[in-house]
Amino acid sequence: MTENIGKLILRFMVGGLMLFHGIDKALHGIGFIKGLVSGQGLPEVLAYGVYVGEILAPLFLLLGWKSRLWAGVIAVNMAVAIYLTQSKALLSLGTHGAWAVEVPIFYLLSALAIVFLGSGKYAIMRD
Repeated sequence: MTENIGKLILRFMVGGLMLFHGIDKALHGIGFIKGLVSGQGLPEVLAYGVYVGEILAPLFLLLGWKSRLWAGVIAVNMAVAIYLTQSKALLSLGTHGAWAVEVPIFYLLSALAIVFLGSGKYAIMRD
């Protein structure tokens, strides 16, 4: 039972906190991300994938529907975000002594944990 509660907490943490980032982008746009994507020579339309990774995937993760799949989407979203925004800071410390990419890596690895663990008992569709 405690294992399933742990999986639920992990899903709620990743999905719930990531959803705030998606809501912010829905309210304020993704112009910054479009600039980063096009700056890498990629089609600007790829920036819209952030809505899948930060709104759709977190919602389904919260519900526990195909959690492994949607956690994988979040992990890929975070890997791309790290590449686009933090690649120069991978070996740096932040202003308070923490690893500069600590938060995005935390999201990425937490999402990967869900990929490997699955949704648990308290989900719409257990996987």
